[in-house]
Amino acid sequence: MAQKGSQLDRDTFSCSICLDLLKDPVALPCGHSYCMDCIKDFWDEKEISSCPQCRQTFSPRPALGKNTILAVLVEELKKTGLQAVTRGTAAEFTEKLKELEVNRQNIQVRIQDREKDVKVLQQEVDAINGSADKAVEHSEKTFAELIRLIQKRGSDVKQQVRAKQETEVSRVRDLQEKLEQEIADLKKRDAELKTLSHTEDHNQFIHDYTSLQPLSESTSSVYIRPLRYFEDVKAAVSEARETLQDVLTNISLTVTQVDVLLSPPEPKTRADFLIYSREITLDPNTAHTCLLLSEGNRKATRMREEQSYPGHPNRFTEHHQVLSKESLTGRRYWEVEWRGEGVHVAVAYKTISRARETNDCGWMWEINTSGFGRNDKSWSLNCRKNSFKFWFNNIETPVSGPQSSRIGVYLDHSAGVLSFYRVSKTMTLLHRVQTTFTQPLYAGFWLQYDDTAEFCKIK
Repeated sequence: MAQKGSQLDRDTFSCSICLDLLKDPVALPCGHSYCMDCIKDFWDEKEISSCPQCRQTFSPRPALGKNTILAVLVEELKKTGLQAVTRGTAAEFTEKLKELEVNRQNIQVRIQDREKDVKVLQQEVDAINGSADKAVEHSEKTFAELIRLIQKRGSDVKQQVRAKQETEVSRVRDLQEKLEQEIADLKKRDAELKTLSHTEDHNQFIHDYTSLQPLSESTSSVYIRPLRYFEDVKAAVSEARETLQDVLTNISLTVTQVDVLLSPPEPKTRADFLIYSREITLDPNTAHTCLLLSEGNRKATRMREEQSYPGHPNRFTEHHQVLSKESLTGRRYWEVEWRGEGVHVAVAYKTISRARETNDCGWMWEINTSGFGRNDKSWSLNCRKNSFKFWFNNIETPVSGPQSSRIGVYLDHSAGVLSFYRVSKTMTLLHRVQTTFTQPLYAGFWLQYDDTAEFCKIK
C-alpha cells in the first residue's frame, strides 16, 4: 500500500511534458502544473500559448510565476521517496549479507571436505604407485626366473630327446646289423645247398650234406609299433604351453580386476551396450563334428552328417557344442541371431568337460556334466520358440519375457555380472547373474536340433 501511495503521489507531482518530478513548478490559468522550463520550451516551439493537457489557449501568453507551495511539496516528496528506497536497500543488504555468510560457510566446509578427499586420493595414488612398483619388480624377477627355468627345461628336454634318439637308433641299428648278417648267412647257405644239389655221387652228397655246420639261431621277428615315437613328447609340451597360457591369462585378468574408483554404471540403451561390442568368432578346434561353421566362423549349423574335422583334445564329443576362439574379460557385449527349435546361448570356462564323464568303475554318469549349464563352469540361456530357461550347475530357472530371435549378452567380468537381453527397438532384460568369475570366459552355442546360431556383425 505504501508503494502504491508513493507511486500515486509521484504521478500527481510529475510534469506531463518531461514525465519527471516538477522543477520550479508553475500553474497555468487552467489549473495544470508544469516545469517552468518545460512549458516555456513547449510554447516557444508551438508559437501558441496553450495547455498541453486540456488544449486551452491563452492570449496573450500568461506571466509564469513559481508556485512555492507546490515546490515545497515536491521537495518533501523527493525526501520521502529517497528515505523509502534507502530503507528497502538496507534491509535487502542485511538479508543478502547473511545469505553470503551462509554461502561462505558452506563453501569453507566443502573446501575442507575436498581437501580431505584430495589428501585421501594422494594417499591412494602413493599406495597404487608403491604396490604397482612392487608388483612389477616381483613379476620381472619371477618371470626372469620362469624364463630361465623354461630355457633350462627346454634344454633338458632337448638333451633327453637326443639321448633317447641315440639309444633307440643304436638299438635299431644293432638289430638291423644282426638281420643283415643273418640274411648274408642264409644267402651263403642257400648257395652251398644249391651247389650241393648238383652232386651226382651219392656218397659224396651224403658226406658233404651231413658235414654242414648248423645255422645260427634266427633273430626273433621284429614288431613295429605305430610310428608315433616322440609325438607324446610334443603333446606333453603343447599341453604345458596351453596350461601356461591359461596361467598367464589369469595373471592378466587379475591385473584388469584392480579397480580403485567406482566403475561406470551399467549400460541402459543399446547404444550404451554397443560401446563394449567386439567381434567374436568360433573355434573350429572345439566344434562338435556335426556342427558346420560358416560366415567366417561366426555361424554354426547343426548337420546330420559329420564334418571332416581333425582330432583335437578341445573338441566337444558328447553334445553339439562349440566355444569362441576369443577369451572374454572386462566389459564385453555381443548379439546372437538364432533359428530352430532350441538353442543354448552360453558362456563357459575353457576348463569345461568336453565329453561325458565316467565314475571310478568306468560307467557313464547319469547326469551329463559336459552340457552348457549342466555344471558350475558354464552359464546358459536356453532359447525356444515359446519359452526361455536359464541353466547353471544343472539347475533350471524359468525366464519370463517376450520372445526374440536376437539375444544380447552383456558381461562385466570383474564385477561378476552376466545379463541376457531381448534385442529389438529397446533392450528388455531377460535374466541377470551376479557372481564371481575366476577364469576368463568363452562364448558358446549348444544346438540341440536342426538349429543355427550366429554372432551378429554389429555396426
